[in-house]
Amino acid sequence: MEREQVIFTIILHAGNARSYCFEALTAARSGKHKDAAERLDDATKELQKAHAMQTNLLQLEAQGEKQEVSLLLVHAQDHLMNALLAKDLIKEMIGMLQDK
Repeated sequence: MEREQVIFTIILHAGNARSYCFEALTAARSGKHKDAAERLDDATKELQKAHAMQTNLLQLEAQGEKQEVSLLLVHAQDHLMNALLAKDLIKEMIGMLQDK
């Protein structure tokens, strides 16, 4: 897979994960906790795909194949980090909704 394809794949899966997280929060706020759990599972699967692509880039770097740091790569990393943070925070928020 071309480098740009890898980067766009990270963006795609991270964006999907973030969307699923917010869908989970919406479901939980409506009392649909089973749907919320399913959306969080979907988010986890998307994050695993994005993380696998990121790990591939890191492994190439570790093997001596220097990776060019481009604005596009930084953008992909930003998307992934935001999606991971959104998942963690939304899980906590859903937990607070369930405790009520």
